[in-house]
Amino acid sequence: MPSPTASAPFGGFSPRALAFLRGLADNNRRDWFEAHRADYEGDLKGPLRDFVEEMDVRLAAKVPEIIGDPRRSVFRIHRDIRFSKDKSPYKTHAGVWFFHRRSSKSVGSSSPDGGAAGFYFHLEPRGCFVAGGMWMPQREPLNRIRDRIVDDQRGFERSMAGAGFKKWFGTLSEEHMLVRLPRGYAEGHPAWRWLRYQSFTSSTPLLQRDVTNARVLDTVIERFVAIAPLVRWINAALGYPRAEHR
Repeated sequence: MPSPTASAPFGGFSPRALAFLRGLADNNRRDWFEAHRADYEGDLKGPLRDFVEEMDVRLAAKVPEIIGDPRRSVFRIHRDIRFSKDKSPYKTHAGVWFFHRRSSKSVGSSSPDGGAAGFYFHLEPRGCFVAGGMWMPQREPLNRIRDRIVDDQRGFERSMAGAGFKKWFGTLSEEHMLVRLPRGYAEGHPAWRWLRYQSFTSSTPLLQRDVTNARVLDTVIERFVAIAPLVRWINAALGYPRAEHR
């Protein structure tokens, strides 16, 4: 028998977590948030940490160089409003980043070390999804990725050729693509299609029943494994090695 202090396995996000986010979207004010802080802590923040903790165990067996940390993987719910016209104080979704153990936890252009590719989980009413890759890398890592694409175009394309990737992700997101090839590459370059990308991510939607289901961990790790070859290819280009074990 489990000990009385053993925590129960993560059984999916409660519909109350999504109800809290819907309420926050309608009442994005500090007074409302403080009045519902117990709901935030019990229905959203705590379960997100449990989700990260159990997902990290699964990643250790499947993609061991990528980790989840309950303290560092969950994005803050507070918005940075210093340079925004929108002064709403809170995000109306929850985000979780699983990152390479040798990199900082920061994402893409916000990362002090240039960043690495990883996995992302997004919880939002009518907008849940899973993603992977590297979003908007800084100039130096972007150039390294492009140089590697030139040297290993076949390997890059092969990283997106798996049955799971094709089933759930399809192709790279075309967000932030350049209209023309970047400086230094001539028109008609064999890798022209990929050299126009400034971001290397792909995502796949989840239904509400997927995230409130007891099998949500199985569903998400299945998607992470499907996009892992792309994540690993990008990280290899940036000098972040894959691992066979922890």
